[in-house]
Amino acid sequence: MKTFLNTLNGQLVASPSTFESLNPATGEVIGLVPQSTPEQVAQAVAAAKAAQPAWAARSDEERKALTLKVAAVIEANADHLAQWVTREQGKPLGGVGPGQVPGARFEIWGCQVWSQVTASLDLPMEVAFEDETRRDEVYRKPFGVIAAIAPWNWPLLIGIWQMIPSIRAGNTVVIKPSEYTSIGTLELVRLIAEVLPPGVLNTVSGTGQVGAWLVENPDVNKIMFTGSGSTGAKITAAAARNLTPTTLELGGNDAAIVLPDADPKAIAMDLFWGAFLNMGQTCAAAKRLYVHESLHDALVAELKAIAEAMPIGNGADAGIAMGPIQNRMQFDKVVSLVDQARAGGATIVCGGQPTGGPGYFYPLTLVTDIADGASLVDQEQFGPVLPIIRYSDVEAAIASANRLDVGLGASVWSKDIASAKAVASRIQAGTVWINQHGAIHPMVPFGGVKRSGWGVEFGVDGLKAVTQAQVISVKK
Repeated sequence: MKTFLNTLNGQLVASPSTFESLNPATGEVIGLVPQSTPEQVAQAVAAAKAAQPAWAARSDEERKALTLKVAAVIEANADHLAQWVTREQGKPLGGVGPGQVPGARFEIWGCQVWSQVTASLDLPMEVAFEDETRRDEVYRKPFGVIAAIAPWNWPLLIGIWQMIPSIRAGNTVVIKPSEYTSIGTLELVRLIAEVLPPGVLNTVSGTGQVGAWLVENPDVNKIMFTGSGSTGAKITAAAARNLTPTTLELGGNDAAIVLPDADPKAIAMDLFWGAFLNMGQTCAAAKRLYVHESLHDALVAELKAIAEAMPIGNGADAGIAMGPIQNRMQFDKVVSLVDQARAGGATIVCGGQPTGGPGYFYPLTLVTDIADGASLVDQEQFGPVLPIIRYSDVEAAIASANRLDVGLGASVWSKDIASAKAVASRIQAGTVWINQHGAIHPMVPFGGVKRSGWGVEFGVDGLKAVTQAQVISVKK
């Protein structure tokens, strides 16, 4: 059984103990992951701190060129990395391009594209004010050492979202991957660190305690975290002790509202993928679907037909569109929420029972005859289950969308764009899509409101988020 290694100051480093990484489709052990020690976490931060001044001193063009080299390394190793994503996270290999299942190959392609786009961005000096007496110039400076903590659902892509803007802007990084999906990240960093100076990019794998040691280190200058609200609260408390800035993406419970003029047949496929991409294990997936009563039955029938036609199985097999839930904890949560809905009188349109056998497989499940207040509606299920709520009044649907304490994304579906935009403007979410859901883009800022976190990623705004403003004010 192969033991994978952390990257620390340009070297591959083992730890005194390891833990097993499992394939969620088969239950088999696929590798051993280092359990980083407190000393190794401190060493990784120290290496990043030592490397940062020289990295920041490089010209912007040099850092651009090296970021493009990172993208080239990802492209050259795309199949190797995609295979690890499928084995460890569970999503099917899929492909890239129209008509392809958006799985592991899509994730690695996203890593490449986000790196290329980030390399193309500039943060030029801006003149904030000038008159005959003074000139005030704003420059963007790196924070220093960035601590990144990545989740298990899109482990490599979200890791890239954290790492690449940080190093592009002159920071150095220590990243802790999820203990559920460490190997792919360790391999990604091993490969891309080869084209970067030692210490610019470092990993510390392990359980949540490793993340705690990392964010508590006083030499960390900013923390980037994507994950649960409960863990985000712990990170916020730790960051407060050192007054460390944070960017937090804490998931959501995205509402999708289908207006009365929508065409069920025309929107069904896009709605389906908006809800069930990556088996629903996506932060900005549609997790509550509000459908006008005039369209409810027709849209449910369209979604049912799509769900029942999707092949589910081991993502390494050909022709698979949907894989397993990634881990036992999440699997048990999904089972519990559906069982509670059934016990409360909801209708299970399709799915609704574990498939049995090895792996954490659960069928695509649609639930109707359910309302606000049910656990399946009010809690983020983060799995292959979609509650569909019938409504009669658009005002009530907007109120339902806004009633929870999270607000990452949302969507509105309508033939009338002006009407859809009017509804969208009243929804409390960081992004509201119209006639699409979860359609992120590397040039478009992305982040949540309320308890979905703060700060944004992507594009120029995301690059600014890993820098600090410095004003140079000149008296004339």
